[in-house]
Order: sequence, then structure tokens, then C-alpha cells
Amino acid sequence: MLKQFLRKLPRKSQRSDSFDSAGTDSGDRISNSDDGVQCTNFGNKISSRLRVVKRVSSAVFPASIMAGSEAVEPNLAFNDVSNPQRSNLFISKLNLCCEVSSSSDPDKTTAEQDLKRQTLVELVDFVSSGSAKFNEPAIAAMCKMCAINLFRVFPPKYRSNTASGEVDDEEPMFDPGWSSLQLVYDLLLRFIGYNSLDVKVAKKYLDHSFILRLLDLFESEDPRERDCLKTILHGIYGKFTVHRPFVRKTVSNIIYSFVYETERHNGIAELLEIFGSIISGFALPLKEEHKMFLCRALIPIHKPKSVGAYHQQLTYCVVQFVDKDPKLANSVITGLLKYWPITNSQKELMFISELEEILEMTSMVDFQKIMVPLFRRIACCLNSFHYQVAERAHMLWNNERVLNLIRHNRQVIFPLIFPALERNSQNHWNQTVLNLTKNTRKMMFEMDEELLLACERKLEEENSQLNEATEKRKLTWERLETAAGVKPAAANIVPPVKPTACPVAC
Repeated sequence: MLKQFLRKLPRKSQRSDSFDSAGTDSGDRISNSDDGVQCTNFGNKISSRLRVVKRVSSAVFPASIMAGSEAVEPNLAFNDVSNPQRSNLFISKLNLCCEVSSSSDPDKTTAEQDLKRQTLVELVDFVSSGSAKFNEPAIAAMCKMCAINLFRVFPPKYRSNTASGEVDDEEPMFDPGWSSLQLVYDLLLRFIGYNSLDVKVAKKYLDHSFILRLLDLFESEDPRERDCLKTILHGIYGKFTVHRPFVRKTVSNIIYSFVYETERHNGIAELLEIFGSIISGFALPLKEEHKMFLCRALIPIHKPKSVGAYHQQLTYCVVQFVDKDPKLANSVITGLLKYWPITNSQKELMFISELEEILEMTSMVDFQKIMVPLFRRIACCLNSFHYQVAERAHMLWNNERVLNLIRHNRQVIFPLIFPALERNSQNHWNQTVLNLTKNTRKMMFEMDEELLLACERKLEEENSQLNEATEKRKLTWERLETAAGVKPAAANIVPPVKPTACPVAC
């Protein structure tokens, strides 16, 4: 009777004993090297990887995590194993995808790539179904598989742009290995967005080093890869709140380096797009850190010649800042005037469009602080011989908000604008610009007829004074020429100087 009773008692398995005995190593963690984390070496032959049961190497996971756990044959389907074994099968498939193919044997390389691609498809489907259980070994295996497959150094041609820095017309370069990379990116994106993912555990492996290497990939020439990176980094910023300051600081450093050092980077548009969504979530009042980023990064980034590649995203970031704090409009407009293009008409069109969006959110008090230098620049744009710039500057009068600002400050603005309109009506070559000039004068006439007539009289006086000064200067030069011509020619001849002996012996 007693023996039967003892047989029914649960016995402590050897697996639990081995796990408990390894618990003292719980402080050991996996270290990430500069080239990514190394994964388990399954051997050179595919058959050696496909064993029925094998131990996972301690080089992949710490002993405290993997003690007693067994990896299932990676070529099995998830439906062919029991639920408790699916986690081990998931890790085995991830480790199989860590293998990097060599080019020594083309046939073998093709077979390995096909097997790897098929395994990645199975992993994506498994995570998409919601059946995955991301315990700590699975999280570590996932991060390491992504690190080995994604993190790489681009060849020099990936980083070289034209001498002028204008890359708008260049054809994008597409990575020939994108079919496999896309699956890895898709898997990483689904992993980050997984609802039951334990953020406290995941942040130990998806750490600052991982994020830094991920940001380095924005140098890729392939726009598809940069678009995936943008989505992934946005997901990391939203889910891992502890990493938010590091992400902002690192992206800021990339932009600083682009603005003040290289002016070469392929992913500025994507990084600014990420920052645009980050700025929209800033709490009020804005921190000094965020204002410094606006003044030291977003405003100076208008200067590079390649601004057309990212101007739309840049404008969105700037508008978000001004929308959060309208007092920043003064600093933004001052910065635009500082970096205003003089010889690049396409950049000038971009600046005028951005300026119009900012003026729509500018208060009357802030507008009055910068209206004099602003409308001096607009007057130059009205006189531009590039007809598109002149047209775009005249279109500012079609904006009700800008027109209201002009109406309330017409005593200052009309004298700055009227001479430019007169020069257009007399000298401009484009008929469309001439018609717009007439319409603008008509609008100003309807606003304040007396002020416009006063500006006209003042311009006539200035032109009269200018003509008198020109005539006076002409007469002065004539008198000087006459006085110089009266003197005898001999008086103007300077006698030659006799050469003297050199006092110093050569």
C-alpha cells in the first residue's frame, strides 16, 4: 500500500534539476559585438542541421536561460509538433536562418537560400497567426537572427553622391538580396508590434546597440529598405518608451552630421518623417531640448543643395513646431531669410511655399517683428526674372491670412512692395507676371488708395532725385575729363628713374 502511494507522488525531473542548477548564472548576459551577435554554428552541411533533437549552443543563449531546453528539428512544420514544443521549434528555425551562405559552392548556396527563405516565410506566418510565445530565449534568438541578416556595412558606392549633392534626378539603387531582407524586416516588424511581447524582457536584447546599428541602415540606397526601417523605428519609439530619449538623440546626431559635416545621407527624408510624428506628440510647454533641435538642426538643414529630396518632410516638422508654439514662427522665418537661396530658383519656390504655411500660423505681434526684412525679400522675389518665382510671390496675396497681415500693416509694407511692382510693370518680360502685377496693384489700391498714391509720389521723387544725382555725377566726370585734357602732354610724362646700384651684394 505504501509503495503504491509513493509511486503516485510527482518526481522532480532532471530537466528542472539542470535548470535550477544553472540559476546561479542568471547574471550572465549576451554581449553584442560591433559586427552583431554570433549565432549557433550548425555545421556546413544542411543534413547536420536537421537532426531530430539537439542541444542549443551556449554561444547563442546564456546557460541560465537555455539549460535543459531542446531544439526541435527545424524542417518540421509548426502544426506537426505539440504546443509545448512550438517555442523550441521557433527557436530552431530562427537559428537556421542565422546561417550566412558562402559563395564557394553555387549549388549549395542556392539550396541554402531556398531553405532559408522558406523558413522565414514559415516564421512570418507563425508570428502573424498570434500563436507565438515570445519568452526570453525566443526574444534573444529573434534579435540575433535579425542582427546577423540585417546589420552590414555598405560599400563606398552606396555613400557617394554627386559633387553638388543634388540626388533628386538619380535612379535609386535596389539591393539584389531584397527578397530575403524583406522577410527579415517583415518578421522584425511583426515581432515589435506583437501584443503579448514583454517589453521589459525585450529591451535587454533590443538595446541601444541594436537601435544604433538599425539607424546606420538608413544609409541604404534601396528606398524599400529605408521605408521598412522607418516603420520599424517608429514602432520601437512607440512601444519602448525607455529608448525614446536615445532615439531622439541619435537621430539628432545624424542630422547634425549631415548639416555641418557631410551633407550626404540617403535617409534624411525618412528620419525627418519619423521626427514629424514624434514632434506632433510633444507635450506643452515645449522642452528646451526640442527648441534647440529646431534652431540647430531643422532650420540649418534648409541650407544643403539636396533639400528638395526631403523638403516636404522638413516643412511638416517645422509646421508642427510652430503649431505647438506660435512664438517660434519668428525664429523660423528669420532662419529662412538667413538661408534664402539666391541663385537656385527651385529652392526659392520651396522656401516661398514653406513661408506661406508658417505665415498662416503667425500672430500679428510676431509678424510685426520680422515684416520689414521679410517683405524686402518678397520684393526681390516679385522682381525675379525667373517667372515661376515671381508668380509664386504674387500668389501670396491670394492667401486670406497673409492678406490680412498685409492689410493691418500696410503703412510699412506698401512702401517696400510698391517700387518692385513698378519695376515689374516697366521691365518684366513675362506676360503672366505683368498681369499678376496689375492685379496686385489693384488690390493694394482697393485697400488704401491714399497710401498707394503717396507711395507713387514718393517713388517719383526718389526717381527724380536719382536722375539729378546721375546727371550731376555725369557733369562732374565731364569737368574732370576736360581739366585733364587741358594740361600739356609733357606735364603728364613722368621722367624715368635711373637704376641705382644694389647696396647688397648678390
